[in-house]
Amino acid sequence: MRVILAGSSGLIGTALAECLRENGREVVRLVRRVPRAVDEVYWNAEMGELDRAELGVVDAVVHLGGSNIAAGRWSEKTKEQLRSSRLLSTAFLVETIEQMAHKPRVFVCASAVGIYGDRGDELLDEQSATGNGFLAELGVEWEAAAARASTRVVHPRFGVVLSREGGALAKMLWPFKLGLGGRLGNGRQYMSWVGLKDAVAALMLAIDDERLCGALNVVAPEPVSNAEFTRSLGLALGRPTLIPVPAFALRIALGQMADEALLASQRAIPEKLLDRGFSFADPHIGDALGRALN
Repeated sequence: MRVILAGSSGLIGTALAECLRENGREVVRLVRRVPRAVDEVYWNAEMGELDRAELGVVDAVVHLGGSNIAAGRWSEKTKEQLRSSRLLSTAFLVETIEQMAHKPRVFVCASAVGIYGDRGDELLDEQSATGNGFLAELGVEWEAAAARASTRVVHPRFGVVLSREGGALAKMLWPFKLGLGGRLGNGRQYMSWVGLKDAVAALMLAIDDERLCGALNVVAPEPVSNAEFTRSLGLALGRPTLIPVPAFALRIALGQMADEALLASQRAIPEKLLDRGFSFADPHIGDALGRALN
């Protein structure tokens, strides 16, 4: 099997590429610089640049790219960059797929549980309605762009992916190790999370299982409140978690991003994965944090 991978340098992409190779798949990584390895092919979605002849016969396309949602405060310019980095690249990949003489069997294009908006303690499976706000609207647009491909399309809706190598957890470690960690706001908002190993395994299933299509919640079966996550991380590090961060302080510092990325509540459950008999390596937050930190 030959898999085209966009976003291969990120946390999930790096781990997925390694797993694909370990399972005997050939990986072609799309890069936005001069290729430095035999498995790399240059592309520039904004300029429409990609030598399709270099891709060969493709069985699957996986897109994990897009600007970092949590890089900083959202200005209008930043929001447009977040949007364009996802939509332009996805549209270009769909165009590329449509021009292939032998179309890939599946297009897996990343999404996120932010598509559900702020939903309190409502249980959210793949059939749940999408929500309101910038992240929700961005998710709807992103999935719609990917769905234009005339092949099987899967939208993995990721929760917070736990790894000390990158993502949200890596950013939290420094203040928590100093004993400065604490809940965000009142801490009652739900966090949907998943261990990196399980996130990669879910993507492998999305590639291989012909029955999977559309939305796929890539989250652990036990979402936790921010307060519970905070306590678990403190226990894993052996550090106190006594200093909460008030919601108003987050809003002053981060504006709209605070409400949608840090204070919003998404209690998502992996209904489709469970229906397929998916076995989670880390179903519990304590075990997942232990693996991520060690």
